Amino acid sequence: MTARLSDDCFVLDKDRLPHREALAILKARVGPVVAVETVALAEAAGRFLAESVAAPRPIPAHDNAAVDGYAFAFAAYDRDKGARLEIAGEARAGHPFSSVPPAGCAVRIFTGAVMPSGLDTVAMQEDVRAERSGEGIIAIIPPGLKQGANRRLAGEDCNAGDVIARAGMRLRPQEVAAAAAAGRDILSCYAPLKVAIVSTGDEIVRPGGAFEPGKVYDANAPMLAGLVSAAGARATDLGILPDRAELVTAALADAARDYHAVIVSGGASQGAEDHVVRSIDALGKRHLWQIAIKPGRPMSFGQIGDSVVLGLPGNPVAVFVCFLIYVRPVLTSLAGGKWPEPRRFPLPAAFAQTKKVGRREFWRAKLTQGADGRPLLVKFPRDGSGLISSLREADGLIEIPEDVAEVKPGDPVDFIPFTEFGLPS
Repeated sequence: MTARLSDDCFVLDKDRLPHREALAILKARVGPVVAVETVALAEAAGRFLAESVAAPRPIPAHDNAAVDGYAFAFAAYDRDKGARLEIAGEARAGHPFSSVPPAGCAVRIFTGAVMPSGLDTVAMQEDVRAERSGEGIIAIIPPGLKQGANRRLAGEDCNAGDVIARAGMRLRPQEVAAAAAAGRDILSCYAPLKVAIVSTGDEIVRPGGAFEPGKVYDANAPMLAGLVSAAGARATDLGILPDRAELVTAALADAARDYHAVIVSGGASQGAEDHVVRSIDALGKRHLWQIAIKPGRPMSFGQIGDSVVLGLPGNPVAVFVCFLIYVRPVLTSLAGGKWPEPRRFPLPAAFAQTKKVGRREFWRAKLTQGADGRPLLVKFPRDGSGLISSLREADGLIEIPEDVAEVKPGDPVDFIPFTEFGLPS
């Protein structure tokens, strides 16, 4: 693996790093680490685009009919009286009218068909009456139509040279459709990022086994696997490590050789059995540890060889929040994407809450409506970072800056919906 990571070790001169400084360190030290490959269009959704795609020609390429009906030149039409026009032939989608229609004639046309030369307006077929006149058929066009009615213009979707998908974006079905409309059947995309997931702790056991007193089922690994997948990377669960320093160090060394990134939950704090940070120090370089946030303070970030190692707390809520705020943008950047900036929506609080000044906090919140129908935010009543129920019942996170000590009902607070992190609503 070829990594583009800064090796400058961050000097920990503060007990806890401010949130914005932590983000700046992460952003400065990561970039694409995966190769570029050619991907068939049908497999491109969800991949990170390696080069921008421009339309080689206008889309649509020609003026065409928006409805089934009768095309005619507006110059031959009286808007107050309508018109009686001889039908000169027909134009079907994929089968254009083969010649220039005679002056004063109409052409039977079908949705998507190229507009015949000189014709600029279409009357819907249900509004037109056709009647035989001698050897021909006359279209009786009703009055009231505007010039250009029911006509789609060449280039109204995009013009030649317009960028329809930019390098670094994660392709959605919408961009795939645009690339197909531009004639592309393959795209240059970054190869999927490979991410290892490791859980630590003597108390952690796999779900599925018999419950044992003093043990806790591992909720972090499957949650992280889903979050990694939602971020566009490929997750591999390497299992659970006991609280033994030599085993943690050996496992991280092995994982760093095979994966672009390693995410470890648990063992990130300062206790005697917390070995992740010490293992990063022994094997590579640590760039940050201890962030002034709640939940998630013990998060760490370092590098072992060409692999990024992200140490998360052990409590599921802290893992979830740290992933959304810090890990997801790191993985996106490593995978070739642009550093994501989730949108924040100021909404009124429907609760009162105090907090400690000097740290940034992320509160789980549910979006609801007041009596007047306007949106309100309700904070989950309990703050425990082990309460998975608070994640299940929340619609997003409220972000409270360091200098705020109290939120009162009606105060505007910044709300980040989970959809801003690529998660379903």
